[in-house]
Amino acid sequence: MKKVAITAAGIIKFSKTEKPLDSMMLSAIRPVFENTKNLEQSDVDVVLTSTNANRNYLANIISELSGMKPKISHSVESLCNSGTNALVSAYAYVSSGLADVALVVGADKADNPGLVLNWDMARGEYVHPIFWASMFTSAHMRKYGTRLEDLAYVSVQNHKNALDNPYAYFEKSFSLEDVMASKNLTDDVRLLDCSIPCDGAAAVVICSEEKAKKFTDTPIWISGIGQKTISASFTKNNDLTSMESTKSAVADAYNMSNKTVDDVDVVELHDAFSVCEIIELEDMGFCQKGKGSRFVRDLYDTGNKMVNPRGGLIGAGHPLGATGVSQVVEIYQQLTGKAEKRQVSNAKTGLVHNMSAGSTSSTVLVLES
Repeated sequence: MKKVAITAAGIIKFSKTEKPLDSMMLSAIRPVFENTKNLEQSDVDVVLTSTNANRNYLANIISELSGMKPKISHSVESLCNSGTNALVSAYAYVSSGLADVALVVGADKADNPGLVLNWDMARGEYVHPIFWASMFTSAHMRKYGTRLEDLAYVSVQNHKNALDNPYAYFEKSFSLEDVMASKNLTDDVRLLDCSIPCDGAAAVVICSEEKAKKFTDTPIWISGIGQKTISASFTKNNDLTSMESTKSAVADAYNMSNKTVDDVDVVELHDAFSVCEIIELEDMGFCQKGKGSRFVRDLYDTGNKMVNPRGGLIGAGHPLGATGVSQVVEIYQQLTGKAEKRQVSNAKTGLVHNMSAGSTSSTVLVLES
Protein backbone atom coordinates (compact mmCIF):
# COMPACT_ATOMS: atom_id res chain seq x y z
CA MET A 1 0.00 0.00 0.00
CA LYS A 2 1.04 3.59 -0.61
CA LYS A 3 2.03 5.83 2.29
CA VAL A 4 -0.67 8.38 3.09
CA ALA A 5 -0.20 11.85 4.55
CA ILE A 6 -2.31 14.72 5.79
CA THR A 7 -1.15 17.87 4.01
CA ALA A 8 -3.71 20.56 4.83
CA ALA A 9 -6.48 21.40 7.27
CA GLY A 10 -9.25 23.93 7.73
CA ILE A 11 -11.72 24.62 10.53
CA ILE A 12 -14.32 27.20 11.53
CA LYS A 13 -15.31 28.41 14.97
CA PHE A 14 -17.84 26.13 16.67
CA SER A 15 -20.95 28.10 17.57
CA LYS A 16 -24.70 28.24 17.19
CA THR A 17 -25.66 30.17 14.12
CA GLU A 18 -28.20 30.42 11.31
CA LYS A 19 -25.50 29.58 8.77
CA PRO A 20 -26.56 26.58 6.62
CA LEU A 21 -24.59 23.33 6.57
CA ASP A 22 -23.14 23.70 3.08
CA SER A 23 -21.93 27.24 3.83
CA MET A 24 -20.14 26.00 6.95
CA MET A 25 -18.45 23.27 4.92
CA LEU A 26 -17.31 25.77 2.30
CA SER A 27 -15.89 28.01 5.03
CA ALA A 28 -13.83 25.09 6.37
CA ILE A 29 -12.64 24.12 2.87
CA ARG A 30 -11.56 27.62 1.83
CA PRO A 31 -8.38 27.85 3.95
CA VAL A 32 -7.31 24.42 2.70
CA PHE A 33 -6.78 25.88 -0.76
CA GLU A 34 -5.73 29.37 0.35
CA ASN A 35 -2.95 28.11 2.61
CA THR A 36 -1.59 25.19 0.56
CA LYS A 37 0.98 25.82 -2.14
CA ASN A 38 0.27 24.27 -5.53
CA LEU A 39 -3.06 22.69 -4.47
CA GLU A 40 -5.82 23.31 -7.01
CA GLN A 41 -9.40 22.08 -7.15
CA SER A 42 -8.47 19.96 -10.16
CA ASP A 43 -6.03 17.96 -7.98
CA VAL A 44 -8.79 16.50 -5.80
CA ASP A 45 -9.81 12.97 -6.79
CA VAL A 46 -12.12 12.21 -3.85
CA VAL A 47 -14.57 14.36 -1.88
CA LEU A 48 -16.14 12.84 1.23
CA THR A 49 -18.65 14.66 3.43
CA SER A 50 -19.20 13.59 7.03
CA THR A 51 -22.55 14.51 8.54
CA ASN A 52 -25.70 13.24 10.24
CA ALA A 53 -27.89 15.81 8.52
CA ASN A 54 -29.53 13.45 5.98
CA ARG A 55 -28.68 15.79 3.12
CA ASN A 56 -29.02 14.03 -0.23
CA TYR A 57 -26.15 14.26 -2.72
CA LEU A 58 -24.23 16.50 -0.33
CA ALA A 59 -20.71 15.51 -1.40
CA ASN A 60 -21.58 16.25 -5.02
CA ILE A 61 -23.12 19.59 -4.09
CA ILE A 62 -20.05 20.58 -2.08
CA SER A 63 -17.83 19.48 -4.96
CA GLU A 64 -19.67 21.73 -7.38
CA LEU A 65 -19.78 24.70 -5.02
CA SER A 66 -16.04 24.32 -4.40
CA GLY A 67 -15.16 24.00 -8.09
CA MET A 68 -14.08 20.34 -7.86
CA LYS A 69 -14.87 17.46 -10.23
CA PRO A 70 -13.68 14.39 -8.29
CA LYS A 71 -13.60 10.78 -9.45
CA ILE A 72 -15.34 9.70 -6.24
CA SER A 73 -17.75 11.61 -4.00
CA HIS A 74 -20.15 10.47 -1.29
CA SER A 75 -21.24 11.07 2.29
CA VAL A 76 -20.36 9.04 5.39
CA GLU A 77 -22.63 8.74 8.42
CA SER A 78 -21.77 6.89 11.62
CA LEU A 79 -23.16 9.16 14.33
CA CYS A 80 -20.36 10.70 16.43
CA ASN A 81 -17.44 9.01 14.67
CA SER A 82 -18.62 9.84 11.17
CA GLY A 83 -15.59 12.09 10.68
CA THR A 84 -12.93 9.49 11.32
CA ASN A 85 -14.90 6.90 9.36
CA ALA A 86 -14.78 9.28 6.40
CA LEU A 87 -11.06 9.77 6.85
CA VAL A 88 -10.44 6.01 6.97
CA SER A 89 -12.42 5.67 3.74
CA ALA A 90 -10.30 8.39 2.15
CA TYR A 91 -7.16 6.62 3.39
CA ALA A 92 -8.33 3.43 1.69
CA TYR A 93 -8.88 5.20 -1.63
CA VAL A 94 -5.42 6.78 -1.57
CA SER A 95 -3.40 3.87 -0.14
CA SER A 96 -4.93 1.48 -2.69
CA GLY A 97 -4.01 3.74 -5.60
CA LEU A 98 -7.59 4.50 -6.63
CA ALA A 99 -6.91 8.18 -5.90
CA ASP A 100 -4.03 10.50 -5.09
CA VAL A 101 -5.73 13.39 -3.29
CA ALA A 102 -8.82 13.24 -1.07
CA LEU A 103 -10.70 15.99 0.70
CA VAL A 104 -12.71 15.11 3.81
CA VAL A 105 -15.05 17.74 5.22
CA GLY A 106 -17.32 17.18 8.21
CA ALA A 107 -20.10 19.38 9.54
CA ASP A 108 -23.29 19.31 11.57
CA LYS A 109 -25.77 21.68 13.17
CA ALA A 110 -26.73 21.74 16.83
CA ASP A 111 -30.12 20.20 16.06
CA ASN A 112 -28.89 17.39 13.78
CA PRO A 113 -30.98 14.18 13.84
CA GLY A 114 -28.08 12.03 15.07
CA LEU A 115 -28.62 13.05 18.69
CA VAL A 116 -31.17 10.28 19.32
CA LEU A 117 -30.75 6.73 18.04
CA ASN A 118 -34.11 5.53 16.74
CA TRP A 119 -32.89 1.93 16.87
CA ASP A 120 -32.87 2.06 20.66
CA MET A 121 -36.18 3.91 20.70
CA ALA A 122 -37.83 1.13 18.71
CA ARG A 123 -36.62 -1.46 21.20
CA GLY A 124 -37.80 0.49 24.21
CA GLU A 125 -34.27 1.16 25.51
CA TYR A 126 -32.75 4.38 26.81
CA VAL A 127 -32.56 6.65 23.80
CA HIS A 128 -30.64 9.70 24.99
CA PRO A 129 -26.85 9.52 25.46
CA ILE A 130 -27.19 10.90 28.98
CA PHE A 131 -28.54 7.53 30.14
CA TRP A 132 -25.60 5.44 28.96
CA ALA A 133 -23.25 8.09 30.35
CA SER A 134 -24.95 7.73 33.72
CA MET A 135 -24.62 3.95 33.60
CA PHE A 136 -20.91 4.12 32.74
CA THR A 137 -20.41 6.62 35.55
CA SER A 138 -22.22 4.66 38.25
CA ALA A 139 -20.47 1.42 37.22
CA HIS A 140 -17.03 3.03 37.40
CA MET A 141 -17.84 4.60 40.75
CA ARG A 142 -18.96 1.27 42.21
CA LYS A 143 -15.98 -0.73 40.93
CA TYR A 144 -13.14 1.76 41.38
CA GLY A 145 -14.40 4.26 43.93
CA THR A 146 -14.45 7.12 41.43
CA ARG A 147 -15.98 10.26 42.92
CA LEU A 148 -18.08 13.03 41.42
CA GLU A 149 -15.21 15.40 42.22
CA ASP A 150 -12.87 13.23 40.13
CA LEU A 151 -15.21 13.56 37.15
CA ALA A 152 -15.39 17.33 37.62
CA TYR A 153 -11.65 17.70 37.00
CA VAL A 154 -12.14 16.44 33.42
CA SER A 155 -14.54 19.30 32.72
CA VAL A 156 -12.42 21.89 34.52
CA GLN A 157 -9.28 20.89 32.60
CA ASN A 158 -10.95 20.72 29.18
CA HIS A 159 -12.72 24.06 29.54
CA LYS A 160 -9.41 25.57 30.63
CA ASN A 161 -7.66 24.13 27.56
CA ALA A 162 -10.45 25.45 25.32
CA LEU A 163 -9.58 29.03 26.30
CA ASP A 164 -6.51 28.75 24.04
CA ASN A 165 -8.56 27.38 21.13
CA PRO A 166 -9.96 30.18 18.93
CA TYR A 167 -12.38 27.70 17.33
CA ALA A 168 -13.91 26.39 20.61
CA TYR A 169 -17.59 26.80 21.43
CA PHE A 170 -16.91 27.76 25.06
CA GLU A 171 -15.01 30.95 25.80
CA LYS A 172 -14.95 30.79 29.61
CA SER A 173 -13.43 28.60 32.28
CA PHE A 174 -15.29 26.83 35.08
CA SER A 175 -14.01 26.13 38.56
CA LEU A 176 -14.34 22.81 40.34
CA GLU A 177 -17.12 24.37 42.39
CA ASP A 178 -18.91 25.51 39.22
CA VAL A 179 -18.92 21.99 37.80
CA MET A 180 -19.97 20.39 41.07
CA ALA A 181 -22.83 22.87 41.43
CA SER A 182 -24.09 22.59 37.84
CA LYS A 183 -27.52 21.09 37.26
CA ASN A 184 -27.90 17.36 37.89
CA LEU A 185 -29.26 15.65 34.76
CA THR A 186 -29.10 12.24 36.46
CA ASP A 187 -27.85 11.20 39.89
CA ASP A 188 -24.31 10.88 38.50
CA VAL A 189 -24.09 13.31 35.57
CA ARG A 190 -24.20 17.09 35.81
CA LEU A 191 -24.68 19.60 33.01
CA LEU A 192 -20.98 20.54 32.91
CA ASP A 193 -20.01 16.86 32.65
CA CYS A 194 -21.51 16.88 29.15
CA SER A 195 -20.37 17.91 25.70
CA ILE A 196 -22.64 20.40 23.96
CA PRO A 197 -24.12 19.93 20.45
CA CYS A 198 -23.31 22.95 18.30
CA ASP A 199 -22.66 24.06 14.73
CA GLY A 200 -19.23 23.42 13.27
CA ALA A 201 -17.17 22.25 10.31
CA ALA A 202 -13.64 21.01 9.68
CA ALA A 203 -11.72 19.72 6.66
CA VAL A 204 -8.49 17.86 5.89
CA VAL A 205 -6.66 16.87 2.72
CA ILE A 206 -4.89 13.52 2.55
CA CYS A 207 -2.50 12.56 -0.23
CA SER A 208 -0.21 9.91 -1.54
CA GLU A 209 3.47 10.33 -0.70
CA GLU A 210 4.26 11.65 -4.17
CA LYS A 211 1.56 14.32 -4.05
CA ALA A 212 2.32 15.24 -0.45
CA LYS A 213 5.80 16.42 -1.47
CA LYS A 214 4.19 18.76 -3.99
CA PHE A 215 1.89 20.41 -1.44
CA THR A 216 3.90 20.68 1.79
CA ASP A 217 7.30 20.36 3.44
CA THR A 218 5.70 19.04 6.65
CA PRO A 219 3.41 16.10 5.81
CA ILE A 220 1.81 14.26 8.72
CA TRP A 221 1.69 10.52 8.09
CA ILE A 222 -1.22 8.27 8.96
CA SER A 223 0.72 5.30 10.31
CA GLY A 224 -1.91 3.41 12.29
CA ILE A 225 -5.65 2.78 12.01
CA GLY A 226 -7.96 0.75 14.20
CA GLN A 227 -11.74 0.43 13.96
CA LYS A 228 -14.20 -1.79 15.77
CA THR A 229 -17.99 -2.05 15.97
CA ILE A 230 -19.51 -4.33 18.60
CA SER A 231 -23.21 -3.47 18.25
CA ALA A 232 -25.70 -0.67 17.71
CA SER A 233 -26.82 -0.56 21.35
CA PHE A 234 -24.59 0.32 24.29
CA THR A 235 -26.33 -2.37 26.37
CA LYS A 236 -24.22 -4.94 24.50
CA ASN A 237 -21.19 -3.75 26.46
CA ASN A 238 -20.31 -6.60 28.79
CA ASP A 239 -18.51 -4.35 31.27
CA LEU A 240 -19.72 -0.77 31.72
CA THR A 241 -16.42 0.23 33.32
CA SER A 242 -14.63 -0.37 30.02
CA MET A 243 -15.11 0.26 26.30
CA GLU A 244 -14.59 -2.93 24.30
CA SER A 245 -14.53 -1.32 20.86
CA THR A 246 -11.97 1.25 22.00
CA LYS A 247 -9.61 -1.39 23.39
CA SER A 248 -9.81 -3.36 20.14
CA ALA A 249 -9.34 -0.30 17.91
CA VAL A 250 -6.35 1.07 19.81
CA ALA A 251 -4.63 -2.32 19.82
CA ASP A 252 -4.95 -2.52 16.03
CA ALA A 253 -3.75 1.06 15.57
CA TYR A 254 -0.69 0.51 17.77
CA ASN A 255 0.09 -2.73 15.94
CA MET A 256 -0.20 -1.18 12.47
CA SER A 257 2.01 1.78 13.42
CA ASN A 258 4.53 -0.22 15.46
CA LYS A 259 3.93 2.24 18.29
CA THR A 260 2.92 1.90 21.92
CA VAL A 261 1.21 4.27 24.31
CA ASP A 262 4.65 5.37 25.51
CA ASP A 263 5.32 6.88 22.06
CA VAL A 264 2.24 9.14 22.12
CA ASP A 265 3.01 12.81 22.77
CA VAL A 266 -0.47 14.27 22.31
CA VAL A 267 -3.93 12.69 22.19
CA GLU A 268 -7.45 13.73 21.23
CA LEU A 269 -9.96 11.66 23.21
CA HIS A 270 -13.71 11.49 22.68
CA ASP A 271 -14.94 13.00 25.95
CA ALA A 272 -18.65 13.07 25.16
CA PHE A 273 -19.05 12.98 28.95
CA SER A 274 -16.49 13.33 31.74
CA VAL A 275 -16.50 9.62 32.53
CA CYS A 276 -15.59 8.80 28.92
CA GLU A 277 -12.19 10.46 29.19
CA ILE A 278 -11.37 8.58 32.39
CA ILE A 279 -12.36 5.19 30.95
CA GLU A 280 -10.62 5.86 27.63
CA LEU A 281 -7.34 6.83 29.28
CA GLU A 282 -7.44 3.48 31.10
CA ASP A 283 -8.51 1.38 28.11
CA MET A 284 -5.91 2.97 25.81
CA GLY A 285 -3.07 2.21 28.19
CA PHE A 286 -2.23 5.66 29.52
CA CYS A 287 -2.80 4.38 33.05
CA GLN A 288 -4.00 1.26 34.88
CA LYS A 289 -7.69 0.45 35.23
CA GLY A 290 -9.17 2.43 38.06
CA LYS A 291 -6.39 5.05 37.86
CA GLY A 292 -7.92 7.32 35.21
CA SER A 293 -9.14 9.82 37.79
CA ARG A 294 -5.64 10.14 39.24
CA PHE A 295 -4.20 10.61 35.74
CA VAL A 296 -6.63 13.45 34.98
CA ARG A 297 -5.90 15.10 38.32
CA ASP A 298 -2.16 14.94 37.62
CA LEU A 299 -2.69 16.65 34.26
CA TYR A 300 -4.61 19.40 36.02
CA ASP A 301 -2.07 19.82 38.82
CA THR A 302 0.91 20.01 36.45
CA GLY A 303 -0.76 22.02 33.67
CA ASN A 304 0.00 19.26 31.17
CA LYS A 305 -2.02 19.70 27.94
CA MET A 306 -1.15 16.41 26.24
CA VAL A 307 -4.78 15.20 26.52
CA ASN A 308 -7.39 17.19 24.58
CA PRO A 309 -5.33 20.37 24.18
CA ARG A 310 -8.10 22.02 22.14
CA GLY A 311 -10.59 21.42 24.96
CA GLY A 312 -12.03 18.11 23.84
CA LEU A 313 -15.72 17.78 23.06
CA ILE A 314 -16.62 19.23 26.46
CA GLY A 315 -14.72 22.48 25.92
CA ALA A 316 -14.68 22.84 22.14
CA GLY A 317 -18.21 21.59 21.42
CA HIS A 318 -19.58 18.55 19.62
CA PRO A 319 -20.99 19.03 16.09
CA LEU A 320 -21.23 15.29 15.40
CA GLY A 321 -20.10 15.05 11.78
CA ALA A 322 -17.30 17.57 12.32
CA THR A 323 -15.96 16.20 15.61
CA GLY A 324 -13.67 13.44 14.32
CA VAL A 325 -12.31 15.68 11.57
CA SER A 326 -11.67 18.50 14.04
CA GLN A 327 -9.76 16.07 16.28
CA VAL A 328 -7.55 15.20 13.30
CA VAL A 329 -7.09 18.90 12.52
CA GLU A 330 -5.86 19.46 16.08
CA ILE A 331 -3.29 16.65 15.94
CA TYR A 332 -2.19 17.84 12.49
CA GLN A 333 -1.61 21.33 13.90
CA GLN A 334 0.20 19.93 16.94
CA LEU A 335 2.57 17.80 14.88
CA THR A 336 3.32 20.63 12.45
CA GLY A 337 3.97 23.07 15.30
CA LYS A 338 1.01 25.27 14.38
CA ALA A 339 -1.12 24.88 17.52
CA GLU A 340 -0.09 28.29 18.90
CA LYS A 341 -0.94 28.64 22.62
CA ARG A 342 -2.11 25.01 22.71
CA GLN A 343 1.20 23.66 21.42
CA VAL A 344 2.50 20.55 23.18
CA SER A 345 6.29 20.69 23.27
CA ASN A 346 8.19 18.38 20.88
CA ALA A 347 5.06 16.58 19.70
CA LYS A 348 6.08 13.95 17.13
CA THR A 349 3.40 11.26 17.49
CA GLY A 350 -0.30 11.93 18.03
CA LEU A 351 -3.35 9.79 18.57
CA VAL A 352 -7.01 10.40 17.74
CA HIS A 353 -9.85 8.50 19.43
CA ASN A 354 -13.38 9.01 18.10
CA MET A 355 -16.41 6.89 19.07
CA SER A 356 -20.16 6.58 18.70
CA ALA A 357 -23.13 5.71 20.89
CA GLY A 358 -21.59 4.56 24.14
CA SER A 359 -18.50 3.15 22.43
CA THR A 360 -20.51 0.73 20.33
CA SER A 361 -18.13 1.83 17.56
CA SER A 362 -14.63 3.30 17.89
CA THR A 363 -11.95 4.62 15.55
CA VAL A 364 -8.32 5.21 16.57
CA LEU A 365 -5.70 6.87 14.37
CA VAL A 366 -1.96 7.18 14.95
CA LEU A 367 -0.40 10.18 13.21
CA GLU A 368 3.34 10.92 12.93
CA SER A 369 5.46 13.85 11.77
